Formats: sequence, C-alpha cells, structure tokens
Amino acid sequence: QVQLVESGGGLVQAGGSLKLSCAASGSIYSINSMGWYRQAPGKQREFVAGITGGGNANYADFVKGRFTISTDNARNTVYLQMNSLKPEDTAVYYCNTGVRTRIWAGVQTYWGQGTQVTVSS
Repeated sequence: QVQLVESGGGLVQAGGSLKLSCAASGSIYSINSMGWYRQAPGKQREFVAGITGGGNANYADFVKGRFTISTDNARNTVYLQMNSLKPEDTAVYYCNTGVRTRIWAGVQTYWGQGTQVTVSS
C-alpha cells in the first residue's frame, strides 16, 4: 500500500501565495508520476499540474505562469507553489501519484485525502 499525506492548504487573500506538499510513503519501488488535481464545490475534479519521474512538467492552462510543480525525489514528495491566487482557485486540492510497488508490477494510482485552499476576494 501507498499513502499520500498532503499539507499546506489554508485561507489566503487574492493575489497571495500558498505552497502545497504531498509526501508518498509505503511500498514504493518507483514513482512514475506525481500531480495535483482540484475539485471546487459543485464541479468535477480537474487536472492542475503533473510531473513525470523524469522531471517533465505540464500544467492546466488556467494555472500556467502562476503555479509551479516540483519534486524532491529523495523524499518522494511533490510540491505545488501557487502564486497570484484568485478566488476561482478555491477548491479542495488532491495529490495523485502513479507508483510501481514491485519491479514487475504495473503502475497503480493513489490519491491523497485532499487539502482545502480558500482564496478570498
């Protein structure tokens, strides 16, 4: 099993910044990718940013230039630096990872419990 523990959410004013962290632990042979999704009230969960094990990052258009995803591979941790936050960024942010638990195993997807980000106007 793999566990993801998120932290760093909170309340911030529009234009402010927050940094989310997500640490993966458990039966990890290798990490294929890590990423962030979000879900606002009444809306579907949507992709925010992702990064491969090789360090290739991609972003949803609505966060390009404002959010930066990065990893600490030694700690199996992914970060999301969020700058110039807007009220529409308010959502529960979920960490996601694709992991091989054994050398012969396929990639399995795990989710964190979510962390609330609230941006006030």
